[in-house]
Amino acid sequence: MSKSIAIGSTLAVLGLGGLAFGAYQVQTANPTPQYAEIVNVERITDTVETPREVCDDVSVTRQRPSKDSNRIAGTAVGAIVGGVLGNQVGGGSGKKIATAAGAVAGGFAGREVQGRMQQGDTYTTTEQRCRTVTDTTEQFKGYDIEYRVDGEVFNARLDEAPKGERVPLVDGKPQWQAAGGDSTASS
Repeated sequence: MSKSIAIGSTLAVLGLGGLAFGAYQVQTANPTPQYAEIVNVERITDTVETPREVCDDVSVTRQRPSKDSNRIAGTAVGAIVGGVLGNQVGGGSGKKIATAAGAVAGGFAGREVQGRMQQGDTYTTTEQRCRTVTDTTEQFKGYDIEYRVDGEVFNARLDEAPKGERVPLVDGKPQWQAAGGDSTASS
């Protein structure tokens, strides 16, 4: 073998080795991350309040309308009874005074008795009473994910929570489906 072929071959081998070593140095000096570290996972919900009307039947006691709101019948009956009783007392002009006083007192008493009787004259009926109540529900929105690549923190929202503490990267993008999350993430 000629000397120049041997020297050329040796230089080629050394050159390829140097090139390989240089490529290795570049790769290890600035490696491309293979995984993103999941820093935080938070379940996101919205509170939804929905008003609705609720009606119940309730028993209500009412006072009957009075047929004699001025209580004339009670006053008249009381005055007659009082006058008759007053007339039984005394004699002469005292009898007239006692009759008049009995009529006045009986009229007042009859009016009060009729008033109490009218207040006690009640009836019970059923009425519908309605009110507004608010139903509160939690509506699931997704999971807010915070992840770190090369010291820089990013955010994404997923439909499912990723499993584990890291997610594989392909071309610098997280592969959420590989980490158990839905692939419909927004970064």
